[in-house]
Amino acid sequence: MSVPRITIDTTFDTPQEDSGSPHSSPILTPIQHGPLDTLNKIPNDHGTPTNESLAATAQELLESTGFSNHNNNTNNSSPFSLSPEQLSLLTDTKNPYLVSQLGGSTKILSQLQTSSGDGLSADHSQDLSHDRIAAYGRNVLPEKKTKSIFELMWIGMHDQVIILLSIAAAVSLALGIYQTFGQPPEHDSEGNELPKVDWIEGVAIIVAIIIVIVVGAANDWQKERQFVKLNRKKEDRQVRAVRSGKVMEISVYDILVGDIIMLEPGDMIPTDGLLLDGHNLCCDESSATGESATIKKISLESLENLIEANSPLLAANHGHKADAFIISGSKVLEGIGHFVVTAVGPHSMHGRTMMSLQTEAEETPLQVKLNGIANGIAKFGSLAALVLFIVLVIRFLARLPGSIDTPSQKGQNFVKILITAITIIVVAVPEGLPLAVTLALAFATTRMVKDNNLVRVLKACETMGGATTVCSDKTGTLTQNKMTVVVGSLGTDTEFDIPVDKDHVSSENHIDVVLPQISETAKSLLFDSITLNSTAFEAPANAAPNSENYVGSKTESAMLDFAKYHLGLQDLASVRAHQPPVEIFPFDSAKKCMMVVIRKPNDSGFRVLVKGASEIILAQCNSIYQFRDDSVRAFNENDCTELNDRIERYGTRSLRAITMAYRDFDGTEWPPATLTSSALDSGKSDFDDILQRLTFLGMVGIMDPLRPGVKQAVADCQIAGVVVRMVTGDNITTAKAIALDCGIYHPDSGGIALEGPSFRRMSSEDIYTLLPHLEVLARSSPEDKRRLVQHLKDLGETVAVTGDGTNDAPALKLADIGFSMGIAGTEVAKEASAIILMDDNFGSIVKAIMWGRTVNDAVRKFLQFQLTVNVTAVLLTFVSAVVDVHGTSVLSAVQLLWVNLIMDTFAALALATDPPHHNVLKREPDSKKKPLISATMWKMILGQAIVQLVVTFILYFGGPKWFNVQSEHEREQVYAMVFNCFVWMQFFNMFVSRRLDNGLNMFEGLLSNGFFIAIAVIISGIQVLIMFVGGTAFSIVRQTGAQWGVAVGLGLVSLPAGIVIRLIPDAWAIKIYPQKLADAIVWIWIKFSAGCSWLCAPFTRMFKKPQNIETIVVDDELNTPLEKGLLSLPEKSQNASLNSIRSGNSSVTMV
Repeated sequence: MSVPRITIDTTFDTPQEDSGSPHSSPILTPIQHGPLDTLNKIPNDHGTPTNESLAATAQELLESTGFSNHNNNTNNSSPFSLSPEQLSLLTDTKNPYLVSQLGGSTKILSQLQTSSGDGLSADHSQDLSHDRIAAYGRNVLPEKKTKSIFELMWIGMHDQVIILLSIAAAVSLALGIYQTFGQPPEHDSEGNELPKVDWIEGVAIIVAIIIVIVVGAANDWQKERQFVKLNRKKEDRQVRAVRSGKVMEISVYDILVGDIIMLEPGDMIPTDGLLLDGHNLCCDESSATGESATIKKISLESLENLIEANSPLLAANHGHKADAFIISGSKVLEGIGHFVVTAVGPHSMHGRTMMSLQTEAEETPLQVKLNGIANGIAKFGSLAALVLFIVLVIRFLARLPGSIDTPSQKGQNFVKILITAITIIVVAVPEGLPLAVTLALAFATTRMVKDNNLVRVLKACETMGGATTVCSDKTGTLTQNKMTVVVGSLGTDTEFDIPVDKDHVSSENHIDVVLPQISETAKSLLFDSITLNSTAFEAPANAAPNSENYVGSKTESAMLDFAKYHLGLQDLASVRAHQPPVEIFPFDSAKKCMMVVIRKPNDSGFRVLVKGASEIILAQCNSIYQFRDDSVRAFNENDCTELNDRIERYGTRSLRAITMAYRDFDGTEWPPATLTSSALDSGKSDFDDILQRLTFLGMVGIMDPLRPGVKQAVADCQIAGVVVRMVTGDNITTAKAIALDCGIYHPDSGGIALEGPSFRRMSSEDIYTLLPHLEVLARSSPEDKRRLVQHLKDLGETVAVTGDGTNDAPALKLADIGFSMGIAGTEVAKEASAIILMDDNFGSIVKAIMWGRTVNDAVRKFLQFQLTVNVTAVLLTFVSAVVDVHGTSVLSAVQLLWVNLIMDTFAALALATDPPHHNVLKREPDSKKKPLISATMWKMILGQAIVQLVVTFILYFGGPKWFNVQSEHEREQVYAMVFNCFVWMQFFNMFVSRRLDNGLNMFEGLLSNGFFIAIAVIISGIQVLIMFVGGTAFSIVRQTGAQWGVAVGLGLVSLPAGIVIRLIPDAWAIKIYPQKLADAIVWIWIKFSAGCSWLCAPFTRMFKKPQNIETIVVDDELNTPLEKGLLSLPEKSQNASLNSIRSGNSSVTMV
């Protein structure tokens, strides 16, 4: 099969005087292969290059790579004559004379051992695939090296608090070793020698530090692996390639140099190449070159003709220059074509750019917010540690004169004070908060893939939880996108139907009855209108057994199926090869139609076949084809009324009405002079000039049934407080029928359905008034969708929007969460979206809402648990250390590190991995301004903290009396019981923290979270092990049965306490909340933070490493820190700063 040759335009607007654009130089991006001094010889905008200088430069560039016109095989071991460096020069410089220096299009294809018609071989055994990969590489970028677990451990060891604790532990170990081996033995009251175990505490602290570092590194390592796997999946996509003469879909990773790749509107170009053929192909290369102007492409053959004619267009400014070079990373805005691949992977322009921009992932808003909370909690803990350290040191110094301790014992006592203070900081620093949100996001994004939600932008996962409105497409999202022609009209005199129920046989209108009654001429006209005016193609022979017959637009596929089953279509490729198009106008989403120009039989002129939205096509018809007698007559008012009634009737049946029409032109050349828009654009016919005075041919009604479960999904959204709006390009009758069927449209309750043209004419004030009632927007354009999203956001809504077309990209980017279609969506739409719906199903949006709310809930659950432990542990340690004669806390450093491990790592794993429960949809979405910690959560945090402190203080102060303590050993037993009780209270509080509302069933959904159950078993098992064999390392003394009963029994108090606290109305808790005390604490914190910053500033400057950031990563999000900074500058300074950034002279990174 050969790809049809398409006549294309090779003329451009006359070059204008240079406007000083920084991008109008022919050298768009400096290449990395050739000598830069050669490139610098090409004049810039201040000295426009001539054709002669471009030709000379092309020769020098090729010679610098070892190219010779006599022997250009630079690698004798390779079967390919051209090197990757020589091919990269083509797109790097866009120098047209490089094409002629390399021998022209025919020789380039020959040297790449490919052909424009057949492409590479689909059978790799008959192709040079291995040699081709060895010579040119694969279309895969080298993966960014992830940190090994040992590197992550090394990073964890650089934490300042860990370093301080490690130093203190080392000093403690040194003093302990000295006391063990350098001091005489000590004896008890009975004269027995006491074992020397002073070194064990130092060792235990070091071991605990190692465990904390290893567990944290393991979590980070697992998180990085999950995200690498997710990124690999989201970057993979299918492209259309010609192999062995057939169009087939292949993975973007399987593209090889020499492949022939098809292009259509909305494609993201995956590789560099040369355009072999195309029609009206226009690309946006701004992401690759920085040039914002739309670049029109011409074919390689046309470029060679211009070179032969020494055309001035070869050396024109960038916006007017003859350009046949396809740049990877750019977007196809309009037109179609196919190109030969010349560079893949790291050799392509986009590949080299991406490799230079490999940066760390940015933090999500929730992570930033939690980091702020974590820093605040850490400062409170640091303040408590500092006060404790000062109090204990003063008392230590006051007792020194009368102390009988040895110098080493005094040193050991001081180190214990230091370790206790530092350990409070370790416990207070909630490093588990960022870990919790990271784990929740990693867990959610991985599981969301199974629910057909591929998350491209991490923050969208958490933002989706607060979505208040969803603007959804109809086709494929609410419906199945399995289209079938079920009814139709041929002219006005013939109607037919195709019952879905095969057993149902209609009488006179059945398709099998109607078709034999029309002539072969009429059938041929209908056949051509369906098969030739289409961009869909036949599915490959090795496709799945139950797959569709055609690949492409579902509407076109449905019409091709109609031609296949009722008009005798067999081989679509041969039909098109027999009658190649003269000019093609791909589907235009604004005009809602597509056209193709073909030659009439016997070369008697040209025929334009038109297909599109019925109302739009009918408005341009002035005649009608009569199938009964193959005549054409004038279009009258009765015809218009009749056909509009049929469109209305189709719409009420939820059918999509597609109209076919045509227009004939005489002459031997296309386009006729009457259609030429200007003398400067003689090769291109004008779309609007053609789309008039049409002859109506026929109309079909296409059925696209609702997806199973879509009614329930819409109802779930409405229960969850999320307003669903349908935004579709279909006519308003069809849109209202389907919206009514799936529960979106409620006309009885004041719901409004509106058409795009009417919406366009409304003022902003009128739109704001309309929006609360607007439920259906029909015949909408992409600009209507963008405007709708903007006005919804202006009202404070959190907007999710779906889109599949190239022109939907602005709305997808503007929305808080943009959903693109994984099946029907263009690559541009996917690139602009935050989440890809891999099944194009509205039900998947509901699952995304559930996951978003679950992520936010997971973080809040952990925060509720973390703050309770923080408050209790810090206050218990502080009070017990202050009241103890020796300044010893009831919780030792090693015990506190174990508690820290429970509340930071284990609890994060347990609480951040709850799967979504359907109950999350039974509440209103969270407002953007809603605080992270709700009144219900504060009530639980403070209530549990009070209960736990009361229980532990009673045990600490009253335990010795109740257990009749007579010896130091029994006293240590009581203190060990306090630790045991404290841990069990945190253990059961973990179950209480599984709920954020005032519901009493804290075990709901527990069995569905295997992580939580496993973590609970691990914590309880290790705690029992510590109490039995922890010994001196954990300052543990073996417990009696009664002490075990008291510890576990009082630990269980957390469960009934949680129930009682939830029974207290939130309003009561708010009234008794000590606001003045909270304000005083905040004031102290602010002053303490300012003091710490002032004291630490010199050391921060001293140890801060200078950073040389060469890459600028720009995020399109508004209100970035850099933008806020720029806006605070005078206008002149803003412009200077922005110009510096654009020119690459800034070292600022925008994230």
